[in-house]
Amino acid sequence: MSTVIELIETASARLTQAGVSFGHGTINAFDEAAWLVLWKLGLPLDDLDGVADQPVEAAQHTEVNALVTQRIETRKPAAYLTQEAWLQGVPFYVDERTIVPRSFIAELIADGSIDHWLSERTLRVLDLCTGNGSLAVIAALAYPDVTVDGLDISTDALAVARINVDKHDLADRITLIQSDGLAQARGPYDLILCNPPYVNAQSMRALPAEYLAEPELALASGDDGMDFTRALLATLKANPGRYLSPEAILVLEIGNERENFERAFPELEVVWLETSGGDSSVCVISPAAITLA
Repeated sequence: MSTVIELIETASARLTQAGVSFGHGTINAFDEAAWLVLWKLGLPLDDLDGVADQPVEAAQHTEVNALVTQRIETRKPAAYLTQEAWLQGVPFYVDERTIVPRSFIAELIADGSIDHWLSERTLRVLDLCTGNGSLAVIAALAYPDVTVDGLDISTDALAVARINVDKHDLADRITLIQSDGLAQARGPYDLILCNPPYVNAQSMRALPAEYLAEPELALASGDDGMDFTRALLATLKANPGRYLSPEAILVLEIGNERENFERAFPELEVVWLETSGGDSSVCVISPAAITLA
């Protein structure tokens, strides 16, 4: 009879041999195997040490092997198979209608890195490109006095976001709105969070199958990855008072596209924030900077 840790080690070896890609909640084969095994066995995902030596019945062993086989053969992110993803310790429902949540902005909210720019007057928050609603939920949980609008062009994504808003009992503080960019925004806002599509065309062509399993609409953004951001900043510059209060900030995530970002907006003054992924993925932009760029 196998133990939990033995099952995880076997699954990890299979994932490694199959050459699957990670980045949707885990960064290596062992962590991914642990997630799949513990989830399938109904064990706590955060207490491997406590269950590592627990024996696994043959029938459960078979079920775990089948799940690992599904992960290998479909190349779908594990989150789509478990229909659950965690961001900063908060659980979210997820399926193929939206990308798997993985934003450095959530990290910055959780560790207080943007609090310097906020005040007691920070009451209205916009989560633009809300996807499955994870940043809207995390912001509402972190800042109990705010209300949040979660905007997305995808009605499918908003349906998933609705599940998560209800899951965390935040329907009275989070409003979900179908919107192409800022078209239906109900500004002005005191804080705009935006993790938009930013993958450039060359990178899109090179993405592993796990990323191609996600909605392209939420990833691709033109030749340089800046199409959405270009339109966003142009809209804000044209009428900043409609969308941003005087002391507001825009917290913008652009992934690995800092070079393209700076090429597209050479006159824009931003503050880059340190995250676990470095200091080139998320920036803070003020209304004044947008107006002057």
